[in-house]
Amino acid sequence: QVQLVESGGGLVQAGGSLRLSCAVSGCTISNDAMGWFRQAPGKEREFVAFISRSGRATDYTDSVKGRFTISRDNAKNTAYLQMNSLDPEDTAVYYCAARKDYTLVTRIRQYEYNYWGQGTQVTVSS
Repeated sequence: QVQLVESGGGLVQAGGSLRLSCAVSGCTISNDAMGWFRQAPGKEREFVAFISRSGRATDYTDSVKGRFTISRDNAKNTAYLQMNSLDPEDTAVYYCAARKDYTLVTRIRQYEYNYWGQGTQVTVSS
């Protein structure tokens, strides 16, 4: 059974940083593309960041470019989202997702992912 568990969320002041982790069990992520999504109160869940299985390809939604960095450590079966210069607009529940993928195609649609974590809350105060 594949499980994704996010951690690292919390309360931070505007301008601060957090690093989210997504630990995967039940499969080896070396063949998985990984994504981060978020859902703010009253809004739909949206794409945040993508990383290919090798880590060679990444992509970000425009609002986080230059502030967030997605990475992965296949040896630890874990993906990360480093979030810097946080803004209250970044407040949301953050979810990681995974899918088997042997391509470098950027995956930004929720339906493209097979496995999801339960989410971790990130709250940015002004």
